[in-house]
Amino acid sequence: FSSRSSLAANRPVSQALKMYNKLFIASLLVVGAVAPPPPSSDAEATVVAQDQIINDDGSYAYNYETSNGIKANARSDNGINANGEYSFVAPDGAEYRVTYVANEQGFQPQGAHLPVEPPAPEHVIKMLEDLRATNNPEFDLASLDATIARLKATLG
Repeated sequence: FSSRSSLAANRPVSQALKMYNKLFIASLLVVGAVAPPPPSSDAEATVVAQDQIINDDGSYAYNYETSNGIKANARSDNGINANGEYSFVAPDGAEYRVTYVANEQGFQPQGAHLPVEPPAPEHVIKMLEDLRATNNPEFDLASLDATIARLKATLG
């Protein structure tokens, strides 16, 4: 042991500092590698506003907003059909907003970032309008009216 001690004592101070610097840097690298990633703003988001009304007949309305920019609201007069909207801020900073109707026709979202249905051929709309004019009791007239309106909306 005495020979090692004398070797260490004879080292120049600069070599000892270099060794400690390398040890310090290696320690930082190890700590950085095992440290958990910093939490994202989504993980730390809190609800900053929230309201809801739920009635005995199934009708409801709600809205909420979170600290990271998520917002939503919806309402239903019968507990089955609903309409509302929601929005959020993407990681690139862009805000996305979706409005929707949910009914017997399904979930029907609309938003500037969503693809749109191509224009319906006019002869298809005319055929559906002629079918509607027959007032056939076998047809769900409300559904047919909704389909005609949706297809007309594709024409601009």
